[in-house]
Amino acid sequence: MLPQNRSDKPLLEARDLHLRFGGVIAAAGINLKVYPGKFLAIIGPNGAGKSTFLNICTGYLRPERGQVFLEGREITGLPPRTIANMGVARAFQIPQLFTDKTVEENLLLALAAREGFWRWLPLRAKDRVEEGQRLLRALGLEPFASFAVAETPEGVRKLLDVGMALALRPKLLLLDEPTSGVSSEEKLRVMDTLVQALRAQGVTAVFVEHDMDVVRRYADRVAVWAEGKIMVEGEPGEVLKDPQVLATVVGVEE
Repeated sequence: MLPQNRSDKPLLEARDLHLRFGGVIAAAGINLKVYPGKFLAIIGPNGAGKSTFLNICTGYLRPERGQVFLEGREITGLPPRTIANMGVARAFQIPQLFTDKTVEENLLLALAAREGFWRWLPLRAKDRVEEGQRLLRALGLEPFASFAVAETPEGVRKLLDVGMALALRPKLLLLDEPTSGVSSEEKLRVMDTLVQALRAQGVTAVFVEHDMDVVRRYADRVAVWAEGKIMVEGEPGEVLKDPQVLATVVGVEE
């Protein structure tokens, strides 16, 4: 296992982010630092601005005011592809997959896209296949390699979506509800596998999550969103006992 990348300098930093959609405030002065090697969970009620924050950090939305920095370099408003090439990957609430292709073919396509010239090479180039097999093993997907994605359970699709993000060799992975749609029997197995794979590759993660059991078990820090602002930030054991958080977030979810 590779050592976790630790630093006193933030990997990602958001400064004074503001954004509204008509009368809806999606970001109202968001300030947040994400440190290398740490897993940050973002929680909060629906409509609080959690996914908006991920979209700003990945270039899908541009804030009206404020800045986002990756390793000290401003990335505010850059195209999503540029930000991805700089080391920020994204996994979505609904996995973005080629459902008519096999699990292995999806990974090979992601690897080919990373190389940028996949149209001129066979999809099953030797080096690509070997890297795809390593990702399959890391995510426990080998038994499903030859299955069409449409034939696989939701937990497999979630892990495959993460695998396609990892094919980009990111420094930071942003996940939007990684256990959404996954059965209660599967969710901890999926998260155990996911977290182990991320830590083995030294990838820092930020994940939006509604399941407080998942947050308690896997997050190093928690940031609580409310009406476009960060209400509380800290370690899970402290944040999830906060009376205001219990009343406005945990109580709603439970």
